[in-house]
Amino acid sequence: MSAPSFSLVGLGPIINRWKNLVAGAVVLAAVVSIVVALLMPNVYRSTAIFIPTNPQTADPDRLLEENGQARNKLELGGRAEDLDRAITIGESQPVAELLIKKFNLYKHYEVGTPGDDLADNAVLKEFTDNLSIEHNERDAIELTFMDKDKNLAAQIANTLVQVIDSVNQQLTLENRRKVLDLYRHRYEYLSTSFERSRRELVGARKRYGIFGLEMQGRYMVKQLIETEAALRKAEASGGDVTGLRKALRGLTKRDGGNLINLESYVQGTDSMSMFTTRVADLQGRLVAARSAFETAELSLQGRLSSVYVVQKAYPATRKSKPVRWLIVTGSVVLTFVLSVIFIALLELYRRNRPGAARLA
Repeated sequence: MSAPSFSLVGLGPIINRWKNLVAGAVVLAAVVSIVVALLMPNVYRSTAIFIPTNPQTADPDRLLEENGQARNKLELGGRAEDLDRAITIGESQPVAELLIKKFNLYKHYEVGTPGDDLADNAVLKEFTDNLSIEHNERDAIELTFMDKDKNLAAQIANTLVQVIDSVNQQLTLENRRKVLDLYRHRYEYLSTSFERSRRELVGARKRYGIFGLEMQGRYMVKQLIETEAALRKAEASGGDVTGLRKALRGLTKRDGGNLINLESYVQGTDSMSMFTTRVADLQGRLVAARSAFETAELSLQGRLSSVYVVQKAYPATRKSKPVRWLIVTGSVVLTFVLSVIFIALLELYRRNRPGAARLA
């Protein structure tokens, strides 16, 4: 005679026969889970939300001039590379070690003393387990930190945002300094060139006796016409021809005794025009270079933020975990299921073992 087959329909009678054992296991699980849940400390969650900017927009060479005032265009587009860079910085080990040291988390987590390998690994693991940095659907970064101390959780989250900002700025700081040096060298070069050209212009004015091309040209033409007309009139009427000829020579020849004369004016016109144009050009470029250098220097000293904080982290008003009722309920349900499986397997074994049918 074959042994009777086992069916799930028969679980009811089986549970009924073992009800005392099942009930005892469930009650014990409930008591233990309640005690454990009550002993577990409350954990609080603090979240800071920020948008990283493009750090290149803080470079001096990206500064714009609008209406005579320096302006910098901060890009808040939430580019993928900016988001990834901020997340990578926040999750890096040097940043974690900086915050661990700043807030003395060795003592807070009770893992040991700094310098011990086990303690170092334990505090780093605890810190990274409590930290979450995610890119949300709105192209912002949510930085969350959890801790038993709700005030400490908020402080660490806000400090971490500041550290990310600082490291992000450092990535372009060296480049910004190089650009500032280029502006400084350009300004110094233009300043030297302008002073040299200005001295050359002053020397040319003295050498050729030209102090104003346009006005001086009109003056000389007027004097030449009047003097020559007077000379022709004197020759016709017997006037002071010698004096007028001497005056005309003084106006036309360099050795005629006049500082302002036609010969020097003609010889110096091209040189004076070139010097005047160059000095005016250098003066304009020098003013622009000085303005650019001052703006770049202010940009470097100002240390523009590379993140836009949408929401600072605040101490939580309620705990994040543990969910005690869920722990107790899960423990009771799991214990009940395991108990039923155990007694079902035990009954199945008893029915299928050799000689069980004969004994039955």
